[in-house]
Amino acid sequence: MKILMVCLGNICRSPLAEGILKHKAKQAGLNWLVESAGTNGYHIGEPPHRLSQKVAKLNGIDICDQRSRQFVVGDFDRYDKIYAMSDDVIDEIRRIAKHNYDATKVDLLLNEVYPGEDRSVFDPWFGEEPGYHEVYQMISEACDAIIEKAPCPPKGEPK
Repeated sequence: MKILMVCLGNICRSPLAEGILKHKAKQAGLNWLVESAGTNGYHIGEPPHRLSQKVAKLNGIDICDQRSRQFVVGDFDRYDKIYAMSDDVIDEIRRIAKHNYDATKVDLLLNEVYPGEDRSVFDPWFGEEPGYHEVYQMISEACDAIIEKAPCPPKGEPK
């Protein structure tokens, strides 16, 4: 499975989502590719926000080596599933992809926990540290749901 987590700048929410799902997939023995991107190019090449890094590390996950990149049309060919953190991010994905937009691959991350409710993971960028902890918990819960839905491989094969 190849999964892309997408937010606006790829420095707060989606790096956390990438790190959390990678960690949980590895613990579950799943050989998944999990990456992240942002719909704008303001932070290309930058590491995750210091508070995203801190909150991840407090939860045993190191995201310090991640670097921001911009979402591109080719991501629809590279990934099986694209999770957006909010409605405005889906709108931007649609704008970037134009006629290549594939609605079957895109969903809001929190729909994994609250199907059809179209809830967003709020952007903690302008807030203080407690908001990053709250975002971590929201994303972690959604990633648990993704792992729980993962198909089990036949006996004797890696997940």
